[in-house]
Amino acid sequence: MILTVTLNAAVDTTYRLDRVAPHASNRVTAVTERAGGKGVNVARVLAALGHDTVATGFAGGATGHHLRADLAEAGLREEFVPIGGTTRRTVTVVEEAAGDATVYLEPGPVIGADEWSRFTDRYRRLLRTAEAVVLSGSLPVGVPTDAYGSLVALAGEAGVPAVLDATGPALLAGLAAGPALVKPNAAELAATAGPVTPLAGARTLRAAGARAVAVSLGPGGLLLSSPEGDWRARPPEQVRGNPTGAGDSAVAALTAGLVAGTPWPERLADAVALSAATVLAPLAGSFDPADHRRLLPRVTVRRVHPAPPSSAQGEPCPS
Repeated sequence: MILTVTLNAAVDTTYRLDRVAPHASNRVTAVTERAGGKGVNVARVLAALGHDTVATGFAGGATGHHLRADLAEAGLREEFVPIGGTTRRTVTVVEEAAGDATVYLEPGPVIGADEWSRFTDRYRRLLRTAEAVVLSGSLPVGVPTDAYGSLVALAGEAGVPAVLDATGPALLAGLAAGPALVKPNAAELAATAGPVTPLAGARTLRAAGARAVAVSLGPGGLLLSSPEGDWRARPPEQVRGNPTGAGDSAVAALTAGLVAGTPWPERLADAVALSAATVLAPLAGSFDPADHRRLLPRVTVRRVHPAPPSSAQGEPCPS
């Protein structure tokens, strides 16, 4: 079983329209709602790939009830901890003509100390049967700032590799506990490691405790730094659509490869193809298997050669 943790889960609402007219009324052509949050998206993709998954986190209020009902309808196993607050909503506005999306994120509920304690008890229990755990997304108010560090450490004590997808102080706290993999995007990496090349930044995160670092470069694919070597994976074509959840699909593929022991080049190719297929799909946490199969053999993965010893910035990414 692969466990996914979404401490600040949400009900995702997606509005689709042809073109957004700023400062004017906009007529929406389609509306969809579904359970979301980064870890929930990861769980959806893993389940679609045939993996046994359990999603956990916090859920409360009418929105939390909606979230749990949607997961049950989708056949996804969940062990969300009930809370007194109300689960947040997110809104994604997809502009069809531009092939782009704008996302609005509510802050989420306030978590009490007793609720955090109940969650950690449940988390320890779920780790007993987990092959890997994915820790994704923002921290709701009230959760300790070093929450991901504590959760990565508990996973390590249980012998379960942890995959971390977080930002800012939450990411830094998790690094110190030694996750098996972290997956920042380029902006998150720069905010954490400073204005260096992506590979230099990835190596900085490894020096801080991560065993491997996969940097999402958006349409440019993935860059990986690991003890086994460094690789760059690129998609075969530029895809337009809704990029929401594409990084979560990459995390799902990388985690599946971790559990299976797949070599890094194959893992990266699968992550890039699955991420691109997700951009083409209408909703986060979904993809068309036909797109995935079509894109996968065309992804290019090349090893990044070592930089000269005199390099001050670390190794540049291949162009």
